[in-house]
Amino acid sequence: MPADAAQPIARPIARPIDRLRRSAWLNRERVVAWCAILVGLQAALLVAIACWQHGLFGAAAPTSSDFLSFYAAGKLVLAGTPALAYDPTAHFAAEQAARGTGAPYQFFFYPPVFLPLCAVLAAMPYYLAFALFQLATLLPFLWVARLLLRQRGWAWVAPVLAFPPVFWTIGLGQNAFLTAALFGGFGLLLERKPATAGLLIGLMCYKPHFGVLVPIALIADGRWRVFASAAATLVALVGLSVALFGADTWWAYLGATVEAKTVFASGRIDFAGLVSIFGAERLMGFAVGPAYALQAVASLEMVMLVALIWRRALPTTVRFATLLAATLLAVPVVLLYDQMLLLLAMLWLVREALDTGFQPWERLGLASIYLMTLLTWPIGTLWHLPLGPIAPSVLLLLCVRRLWRAAPVRPLRAA
Repeated sequence: MPADAAQPIARPIARPIDRLRRSAWLNRERVVAWCAILVGLQAALLVAIACWQHGLFGAAAPTSSDFLSFYAAGKLVLAGTPALAYDPTAHFAAEQAARGTGAPYQFFFYPPVFLPLCAVLAAMPYYLAFALFQLATLLPFLWVARLLLRQRGWAWVAPVLAFPPVFWTIGLGQNAFLTAALFGGFGLLLERKPATAGLLIGLMCYKPHFGVLVPIALIADGRWRVFASAAATLVALVGLSVALFGADTWWAYLGATVEAKTVFASGRIDFAGLVSIFGAERLMGFAVGPAYALQAVASLEMVMLVALIWRRALPTTVRFATLLAATLLAVPVVLLYDQMLLLLAMLWLVREALDTGFQPWERLGLASIYLMTLLTWPIGTLWHLPLGPIAPSVLLLLCVRRLWRAAPVRPLRAA
């Protein structure tokens, strides 16, 4: 076929691909409008679920939220028996006493450093504690998001609140807003106030697995002051918990971690909601051994990637996005609401893009992450297809491409 005849055929194919590549149609106005609609739909769904659970649409459903596990643990602390928070029988009885019979058991696998906050919450009526906890953790996260994006006005709030893990965090009463706020504050203060940055990341020790790559990054970057501050905060919090609750509470917690491994591997917590690589393998029917082996390989790869990136003089914004995306791929226990860290990583990447311009496929990649986090649970439940690890993988690819282009090119030595 002559070259001139092939051009009219190639153009109709090339144009749609070029439109997707540039995604200029994903402008600010459309993103804000679509996200505002998504926020409204998710809010309406939350209200409908709450009404259904409380019997406004018929008989009340025997269900409960993850927040109940925090509240029951706090009740056991106030009763002078903090170690019983790690006894499933006693903890379940405390849950039933707090919210009535019939609700399924909500596990509690948090270290004793989290118990003081649980005790404060348990000193209040349940619904008041639930609302205050969500509000008191959401507002700092929104503040961090605003500092990251450096946007005026309030239009930026719609894309942030529309991110589906926000829905899961509020609906389950989880602590993902607090985790994201601490991690975000750590990133914002790393350069200006290293001691405070270390303090913030040290406070995140109630979810120690999400800090597994942080020491690798700090050591690779030579951030010894931040490392020392984080270590001192961790030691202080552990010491305070021992002074308040006794060493036997820590022994009870260490015993509960063995049970936690069994719980997550057995499917007692829905594999469709376990969005790690390990959870994806279990959702597809892999045995526990091979699933852990694949997770271990991915974890080692993420350790090497973070060490390689953080030891080089590359844009801080994209380094933090890479650290967060790699963390979600490195740990075996990541649940739907934990993807708030993915939103935080996206904010870092968007901040860089607002300064230097969006690269090809970036807008579409970020939009696809919203879609994947929205559909992760229903698709995983219905068809056993794991979308959970794909979302941080997409973001990691976008970050690595940016860092590759930003890396200085070393000149060849003269012969």
